[in-house]
Amino acid sequence: MPDFDPGAAPEDPAELFLEWFTAALRDGVSEPHAMAVTTVDGAGAPSARVVIMKDFTPEGWWFATTTTSRKGRDLAGNPNAALLFYWGAQGRQVRVRGRAEPASPERCAADYLARPLESRVVGLHGRQSEPLSDPADIDRAADEGRERLERDPGLVPEDWGLYLVRPTEVEFWQADPDRRHTRLHYTRKDADAPWERGLLWP
Repeated sequence: MPDFDPGAAPEDPAELFLEWFTAALRDGVSEPHAMAVTTVDGAGAPSARVVIMKDFTPEGWWFATTTTSRKGRDLAGNPNAALLFYWGAQGRQVRVRGRAEPASPERCAADYLARPLESRVVGLHGRQSEPLSDPADIDRAADEGRERLERDPGLVPEDWGLYLVRPTEVEFWQADPDRRHTRLHYTRKDADAPWERGLLWP
């Protein structure tokens, strides 16, 4: 497992995330950009799923989904979200809590149009998380979506959403063979406040 000296960590968790993410890429971690996204519904019930991190900027972490999906509906009612990266081969986790903000329509459209064809085809049907009575309906919807995109390559569905999670908490978790794990916790009151950091008991 890699060494981790929390005393030498940067003051901004974004810098440390880039260091760890780069190390994961360098060491050949499978799909290091995969992250769990947890939302809560109107009754406070949580729901988690793994999605792809679309981008990482100094403001936070980006992911895409339709606004009509369960994720989108949850975030419309409660923008609080949690993210989790797990890189098992390195014994590392990165945990994030913050608020998810929808991107501008222009940025949402740019994200959709930059996707491979089949990804755009799937994004057109707008039925994510709805009940499915016949698996053949997926193929029919895909054929219809492909035809629509062939007729109109610039088509962007109205419910396509891109979200930025602005963090208020970030934790870096480094495993130890003797279970004396290192946990470095960054926290701030809001997106404009300075970061505070400290260690947590494993």
